[in-house]
Amino acid sequence: MMKSMTGYGKVAKSRNGINIEVEIRSLNSKSLDVHTKMPLSLSDKDLEVRAMIAAGLERGKVDLTITLTTDATEDNLRINEKLLQAYFKKMVDISSQLGVQIDQSLLLTTLLRFPDVQRTDQEESHEEEWEIAREAVAEAIEQLEGFRIQEGQNLKTDFHKRVELILSYLAEIEPFEKNRIGSIREKILQRFEELKGIVDLDPNRLEQELIYYIEKLDITEEKVRLRNHCKYFIENIDTEESTGKKLGFIAQEMGREINTLGSKANDAEIQKIVVKMKDELEKIKEQVLNIL
Repeated sequence: MMKSMTGYGKVAKSRNGINIEVEIRSLNSKSLDVHTKMPLSLSDKDLEVRAMIAAGLERGKVDLTITLTTDATEDNLRINEKLLQAYFKKMVDISSQLGVQIDQSLLLTTLLRFPDVQRTDQEESHEEEWEIAREAVAEAIEQLEGFRIQEGQNLKTDFHKRVELILSYLAEIEPFEKNRIGSIREKILQRFEELKGIVDLDPNRLEQELIYYIEKLDITEEKVRLRNHCKYFIENIDTEESTGKKLGFIAQEMGREINTLGSKANDAEIQKIVVKMKDELEKIKEQVLNIL
């Protein structure tokens, strides 16, 4: 199943006064690049969180944030009085040194919000915090994976549309191609006709060179290969094991044939069509970078 590397997930869980919020997002990357941000009390679980991400997500630049808050009640609240006093005294001293007037009651209210000043019984229940966080992380990864699948299907639809456009542009070349070789042949013969009497020409050699030159301008093989590459691209985006790297390789081959068409065309109208094909292919290449 085609998946995008772009995804997002957010899960909030609360139990016994412990509130955990997990937010995870991912962008395209050549490998799995994980960045985590979590509370100090859960920092020893960083490796386990990374292992969960690695097991659930193959590639991508992944950012995960865990936020932990606790509901303080009269029964479970503990104030670190010594630390509160030290904070308060230090802030008053600094304000005095700077000559700044402060509202001491407001300062006290602010200091009471510091996480290391307020301690709750739940904070001592480290395992329960981790249990809730682990559940939230697992659900957030699942959400992100669902987002990736949905985005992958959108990309799949877009790929179908753009490859079909390239094939339709390829069909538009046909009318111009029929007249192109004849026109080129007439121009060359007309030029050699002008040179008669000035340059000694061997008619047999001229015909051989003319055939060789026209054969080099033939774009039949390029058209056949481009159609095959487009067909192969479509086949791969419709398989369960489609990968961005493989699609990128096929897109490169498509680009090679389109470029050769442009260089051999020697026709203004065909060149215009080739530009349109290149435009669609560039959009495909940009999107392929985001495929898992």
